[in-house]
Amino acid sequence: MKRLLIAGYGDIARRAAPLLASRFELRFASRSNGLDFDRPESLASLEPADAVLHCVPPPQTGDGDSRTANLLAALERKRILPTRFVYISTTGVYGDCGGALVNELRAPNPQSARAKRRAHAEEQLALWCTRHGVALVMLRAPGIYAADRLPLERLRAGTPTLRAQDDVHTSHIHAEDLAGICARALEDDAPPGTYNASDDTQLKMGEWFDLVADRAGLPRPPRIARSEAAARIPPGQLSFWNESRRLDNGRLKSVLGARLRYPTVQEGLAHEHTVGVD
Repeated sequence: MKRLLIAGYGDIARRAAPLLASRFELRFASRSNGLDFDRPESLASLEPADAVLHCVPPPQTGDGDSRTANLLAALERKRILPTRFVYISTTGVYGDCGGALVNELRAPNPQSARAKRRAHAEEQLALWCTRHGVALVMLRAPGIYAADRLPLERLRAGTPTLRAQDDVHTSHIHAEDLAGICARALEDDAPPGTYNASDDTQLKMGEWFDLVADRAGLPRPPRIARSEAAARIPPGQLSFWNESRRLDNGRLKSVLGARLRYPTVQEGLAHEHTVGVD
């Protein structure tokens, strides 16, 4: 049985692991088992693997991703390198696209520090995998949602969103679908490349919050003008209102062959509602 290294064991990795257990001998690298991607020396105990699922987020500061650099350096010290590498990135690397429909041919233009760190990770992985002949699949994911990943506290707090004429386009993927996409990307016949790992939904940010509020039985958030946003929307959230893009997921379905359980957020939220998550 092939060995799979799952680097980072957060929500998506936990959801993907049961889908992969029948095909791989799973090995985990996370802080819970003593491996810290900020401390290269702690990665010395990594064992060789046939494939890698890289779920480790970049550091929270700076423009680069030292954690990916540390992982690649640790892997390179092993006698046997993986033949396949799957990385969960973000559609934030595209930056603001003015609401345009974006496919994977669009050049990255990261504008937030968070997106720049992800772009740096992508660059490192592309160079390393090319140099070593490793098949690389990069999954650019938008906003991930699930039962425990909904903006309910924000809605309860009454945090506003932008009025319709100032609003931005947003995209989403259900956490279970992203886990399934990761599992598909780790199959031997999955074509290497970059994919927009998003669902089929086309909506604006305010519409998303209204939809979640309605499903949860909470008041819809107030709408404000963009000129008020800096004073009323927390800085950590404000960057999401500075970027607008729609995602073309055609390659995800036709080339990678991914199948979505929840093609729209309406279907995903309906599922969460039926299992009593709101």
